[in-house]
Amino acid sequence: MNPFDQQTPIAGIKRIIAVGSGKGGVGKSTVAANLALGLKKLGQKVGLLDADLYGPSMPRLFGALHQRPVVDENQKIQPLVRHGVKLMSMGFLVDEDSAVIWRGPMLFKAMDQFFRDVDWGDLDILIIDLPPGTGDIALTVAQKVPVDGAVTVCTPQNIALIDAKKSIDMFEKTNVKNLGVVENMAYFQPPGGGDPIALFPKGELDQYLDSKGIEKLAQIPFNPNIGLTGEAGMPVVESYPESIEAQAFMKLARQVLGSRS
Repeated sequence: MNPFDQQTPIAGIKRIIAVGSGKGGVGKSTVAANLALGLKKLGQKVGLLDADLYGPSMPRLFGALHQRPVVDENQKIQPLVRHGVKLMSMGFLVDEDSAVIWRGPMLFKAMDQFFRDVDWGDLDILIIDLPPGTGDIALTVAQKVPVDGAVTVCTPQNIALIDAKKSIDMFEKTNVKNLGVVENMAYFQPPGGGDPIALFPKGELDQYLDSKGIEKLAQIPFNPNIGLTGEAGMPVVESYPESIEAQAFMKLARQVLGSRS
């Protein structure tokens, strides 16, 4: 039996978009959070599922630390809502400094509960923030629900591209359409003008994308405000909507909104 024949749509959700990366530390969760907020600003009904069960980031990024979802009379988990986005995360169920020490079967069960037992309501798009790498959770997502497209996050240097290629290959092998790549921390724009400064050695990302026919969806500049606003629970798209960084995320949101499988 083909494991992907077990995919079951989530009632009320029109599209599912996964955000992945081959390695940690490239800003994947920050991209997922700002993408979700950008789509909301474009008039979409958006949910965000933090599927990084071992290292959930969304409670902090959305200013919802120590918050707990409630269960209604129908035994459905009600997602938290922050900045107009519906949220679910393992970080709402365990303390931030508590380790989740689970093997495959428990991960599978948790993901199934996030898909089936959460009352997502009617959504235009559900963003799934995958954990880094190509392990159990990413495979479970691809097997459980029909994912309409995937965005891979990468930084400019080749050491990050090595792992981004694996993420892209995983989506290909699980029959998920690669919508494109986000080049995060692409450059630093000095205050007051001047030429952009490359913080990383320029790698072969552009050549690789050309060879694969994959689009670069957006270049996100480095700015300390992105990290500071995330730590404060007010991602930059929400807190500094007119900034260069927020506009780069809005470009990404428009690209994702305009794509179709």
